[in-house]
Parts: sequence; C-alpha cells; structure tokens
Amino acid sequence: MLGITLEETRVFQEAIEIGQERATADVIFRLLKKRFRQEVSEELRARIQSLPLPALRKLTEDLLDFSYDADLQTWLKAQ
Repeated sequence: MLGITLEETRVFQEAIEIGQERATADVIFRLLKKRFRQEVSEELRARIQSLPLPALRKLTEDLLDFSYDADLQTWLKAQ
C-alpha cells in the first residue's frame, strides 16, 4: 500500500511514547509511595504526569537520592 509498516507511522510511535510515559509515571508513584510511606498527592501526580518521557526517566533515577518529600518539590521546580 504505502510502503510503510504500522510501527513506522507517527500515530503508532506517539501511542508507544504515551504508553511509556504512563508506565514510567506509575513506577515513579509506586517508588515514591514506598520511599515516603504515603500516597502522592493529586497535585504532584498531575505535575509528574505532565513531564516528558526524558524527564520522567531522570526522575526515576534521581528520586533514589531523595531523603525527604521536599526533595521532590525542589526537583520539580527545577524542571
């Protein structure tokens, strides 16, 4: 037909990226809950979910260095 596969389409690539963003955010929420022994607030969830995939990946690594929930606030302000 057009000489491209489904995987090569822009729509498919965007769907994959959205899925990766959601999965990465879910991991972040689970790690933060375990680290700080409390659920992530809806405000923070919204801020984290609005981050692009590269920032989400960086947060996944950086949150391992957080000692306090204020560290997350500081990290988000720097983005």
